[in-house]
Amino acid sequence: MECTKQREIKINDYVRQYEEWLNNPYFDETTKNELRKIDGDTKEIEDRFYKDLEFGTAGLRGVIAAGRNRINIYTVRRATFGLANYIIKNTTEEEKNRGVVIAHDNRHMSREFCIETANTLAACGIKAYIFDSLRTTPELSFAVRNLNAISGVVITASHNPTEYNGYKVYWEDGAQVMPHIASAITEEINSIHDYSIIPTLTEENKNLIIMLDEKEDTNFIEAVKSQIIRPELVKNIGKDFKIVYTPLCGTGNVPIRRALNEVGFEDVLVVKEEEMPDPNFSGIDYPNPEDKKALQRGIELAKWEGADLVIATDPDCDRVGVAVKTTSGEYVLLTGNQIGGMLTNYIIEGLKEKNGLKENSALIKTIVTSEFGADIAKANKVNVLNVLTGFKFIGEKIKLFEGTKENTYVFGYEESYGYLVGTHARDKDGVVASLLISEMAAFYSSKGMSLYEGLIELYNKYGFFKEETISLTLKGIEGLSKIKDIILFFRENDIKNINNINVVDTKDYSKGIDGLPKADVLKYFLEDGSWVAIRPSGTEPKLKFYIAVKGEDESISDEKIKGIKTYIENTIEKLM
Repeated sequence: MECTKQREIKINDYVRQYEEWLNNPYFDETTKNELRKIDGDTKEIEDRFYKDLEFGTAGLRGVIAAGRNRINIYTVRRATFGLANYIIKNTTEEEKNRGVVIAHDNRHMSREFCIETANTLAACGIKAYIFDSLRTTPELSFAVRNLNAISGVVITASHNPTEYNGYKVYWEDGAQVMPHIASAITEEINSIHDYSIIPTLTEENKNLIIMLDEKEDTNFIEAVKSQIIRPELVKNIGKDFKIVYTPLCGTGNVPIRRALNEVGFEDVLVVKEEEMPDPNFSGIDYPNPEDKKALQRGIELAKWEGADLVIATDPDCDRVGVAVKTTSGEYVLLTGNQIGGMLTNYIIEGLKEKNGLKENSALIKTIVTSEFGADIAKANKVNVLNVLTGFKFIGEKIKLFEGTKENTYVFGYEESYGYLVGTHARDKDGVVASLLISEMAAFYSSKGMSLYEGLIELYNKYGFFKEETISLTLKGIEGLSKIKDIILFFRENDIKNINNINVVDTKDYSKGIDGLPKADVLKYFLEDGSWVAIRPSGTEPKLKFYIAVKGEDESISDEKIKGIKTYIENTIEKLM
């Protein structure tokens, strides 16, 4: 009886919220007409209104639609008002006056959300810098520091499907806001129950919105170009080294082609169907460079043109995917772990050539990233630091290094195709990563080798590392509940072995271990050196299982992966 009563209260609440949006004069007719179309669809109304769209570890991400649990001009205004209130209450007048930089990608409503963000900030008396059109996420990270702003916002849903958009918040160091700031901003947002109290732009404060010019683009590109390791090599062979590139209809086209061209890569072929910004990502099922299908047109072009390297960046250009030609002539997609490991080796070897590798040099990687790059770093006496998933934690370490001088940053990366060479940005940078990957491929070419052959050379030296991620997508209220149930099962059961391999150590990061903040991550270490990690996605309705193994040869690693994957899939099937 009690459960029924609680359910009735819930129903009354979301219905009341739905009716409030329909009847309140604050909400425009376009919004109301959209909501009228779902009248009678109880499940859809519930999903849109049973909660507010959550401001997570760095911002919002959701389906573009009307409702509290969707991203729209009203939820963007509310988030921005919360951010503005946090800035006003927690910074000095001088710090507040440094302003907020705003950038956006090519998605539906991105420009509109950018303008709404700027208008709300200006209405609160906070200066807002905006670009004249779309820009990459790494340029936003760079611009926050370059313009000495107190904060930054980028409107993007990264590689999510076309119906999504998002809102990410950065702090003065150019990294996404850390958990304590995100939590405080969330409190400010959650205190806003009446949308109509959010201030609106007036003639008096319009002058607080400042349009940035191309000078900021040039500053960013120059910072990216300065990370080249072997400039003479690029000048000598870059002109004839053929690269296929696709921005996947996103923001990367202009900055990446400019950076490549200006350092000497002149033979860059762009996938025509994916060259221009397109919010529908036409012909691309999922604009994610982790997905080989997203690179298929690029691979076909590479086959036709005889190119050895295919590069793809996601819509906001912070992640990079790479396809390379194997010895059999086929093209394979490298994993984020493989790219990161190879870049680790390339950067360290380049620094050693210049006597630039310091005793306190450090590599930073996440706890769900494989040990490939870490083993290479350790073999070269480079320190390895592990951080939680989320590039902001890599950015945090860079800032710490600058203060303590305890370590010198060499490279940072995560398995999900995010890399940062240099400290010009404090988030993963698809522009600089594309540049360094191209340089690395040209370097191997100068030795008569492909990038794939370079990878095998490293595997023969350090061991064959293999990884796989199982992503379980569970949408809606029921999905969220099921994700929690599955994690709870693993957390409450003492798992002694996985695929008949003994578990020698279990780490529950929710307890705040290894000097890291608390995180909903479980990691099992197996006696053969393999490991399995479980974590819910922070931006999507997904539960992720990470598998990492190491073997003496490829076949041994493949067998290990296959066995552990089958064990996990069977366990999930039983729990479902």
